[in-house]
Amino acid sequence: MPSPWSRSQYVQKGYDVEQNLMDVDGATQALRQFADERDWQPFHSPKNLVMALSGEVGELTEIFQWMTEADSHTAASAPQTAKAVRDELADVTLYLIRLADVLGVDLNAAIASKLAANAVKYPVETSRGTSTKYDQLPQSFRKQPSAST
Repeated sequence: MPSPWSRSQYVQKGYDVEQNLMDVDGATQALRQFADERDWQPFHSPKNLVMALSGEVGELTEIFQWMTEADSHTAASAPQTAKAVRDELADVTLYLIRLADVLGVDLNAAIASKLAANAVKYPVETSRGTSTKYDQLPQSFRKQPSAST
């Protein structure tokens, strides 16, 4: 869903759309080189990368599948799961970065835009301390974009 706010409205709300929230340039270059050295470009279609990403998310999910809530909070430091958590998080991140590169998506801009859009959908006044979905929050507090945006 495209954001209903203009760039100036993001800035007025205090969201710096130029802010470097996620610098993936180094990883993007390293992944390009890795794929180039192996002549893997033909296999790195968006479809294949999304499928690989989904598989890696599944492997990460498997680590947490039968944990208690308390155990899930220590999974990254517990000796029996820490390495697997780090490895799967890295795999998910690498596939996500590669997918964004292949699709030409600027992850920093996408993240900044999504954070700003979520701030509109989930105002602090109605969202604090609740997991209620945005479309179920009281309407009176939700910001509506002006018609001139």
